[in-house]
Amino acid sequence: MQNHDTFQQRIWQIVAAIPFGKVTTYGDVARLAGSPRAARQVGGVLKRLPAGSALPWHRVINRLGEISLTGDDLDRQRYALINEGVRVSPEGKIALSEYRWQG
Repeated sequence: MQNHDTFQQRIWQIVAAIPFGKVTTYGDVARLAGSPRAARQVGGVLKRLPAGSALPWHRVINRLGEISLTGDDLDRQRYALINEGVRVSPEGKIALSEYRWQG
């Protein structure tokens, strides 16, 4: 179990480092955490964040430059990014070429 905790803590540290107004992908976070094939696990770690967490989870999107969430969660993520000056299409797409942070 210690190994999982270490991975989770690395995810938190990496996500905390994403600059205001930038995004990164689940895969980029996994790679930076030393587990390049663990993109889905990154999503799981972020999904389990406690309510009201200050971690900028909204800055993590999928490899296609899209918000993976749906419904109210998609809207929450879209508005959080827009409030940071990130342009998000009505479908939840972000220009990775413009906004991507790769650590």
